[in-house]
Order: sequence, then C-alpha cells, then structure tokens
Amino acid sequence: MSSRFFRVGRSATGLGLFATKVIKRAAYIATYRGRRLSTEEAERRERRGAKYMFELNSRWTIDGSPRWNVARYMNHSCWPNAKPVVRKGKIIFVALRTISPGEEITYNYGKEYYDYFIRNGGCRCAGCRMRAAARRDKKDGDARVKTRSRLSRD
Repeated sequence: MSSRFFRVGRSATGLGLFATKVIKRAAYIATYRGRRLSTEEAERRERRGAKYMFELNSRWTIDGSPRWNVARYMNHSCWPNAKPVVRKGKIIFVALRTISPGEEITYNYGKEYYDYFIRNGGCRCAGCRMRAAARRDKKDGDARVKTRSRLSRD
C-alpha cells in the first residue's frame, strides 16, 4: 500500500498532482527536490528555457526539473490549497486546508511568476476558469433576457 497522498495525472493545464486520500490542513504533502544552484546559474538556465526553478532564497535556487521531483507537478492557482514553506534549507509543501481525494493540489506561484508568465495569456487555474465561465453565463443570460424583452414588445 502506498503511503503517498497524491498521484500525477492529467490536468486542465497539463500534468498535475491530485490527492488520492484526504490530506488534513497543515499536513506535509511533498518536498521540492533537485539540484541546488546559485541564483545566477539558475537565471542563466532560465534564459535558455529551463523550467521548474524554485528560488530558495536570494542566493540559492532549486532546479526541480528531474521527473522524480513530484512536487514539480503542482500547478498554480489563484486560490491554492497548499503552500511552500522553507524548512532547514528545503522547500516543503503543506496543506492550507483539508484537501479531498481527487482534488488537484495547487499553490500560488507568486506575483513575479504571475506577471511574467500568466497575466498576458490569462490564468487557467480552476478558480479563474470557473469565474470566467460564470461571467460568460451571466453575459449570455443577460443577452437572452434582453432578446426576450425585445421580442415581447413586438
């Protein structure tokens, strides 16, 4: 029997990490693993297209690109259910609230990442997709009401 609380699976934004068991608030989920690089080296690699760089502090960055780093599969959310915490020179993720089985495990990548990568294309996290759908539904509903009221006057 697996002691992991998650599995990697298909997400709306690519691959994601999904809970397989109830994860209680404040529970440890995973550690962001990989080679520790100087921030300067990480920035050079990012300019060449490297992904999965997680800044530990102003001096060190963790290159989380190896596939065995399961924490790299956590996607961004504007309404996350997990958060990164620096402990003893490592980045661990803990649950912000109880996470149900089947729910995608997400965290907020931060303002800098959002501004650089997400803002122009629009956020595709589940919360933003639901808000966009609600806005579309409301707009469509308003259009139907206007159409019906125009028809009833004729």
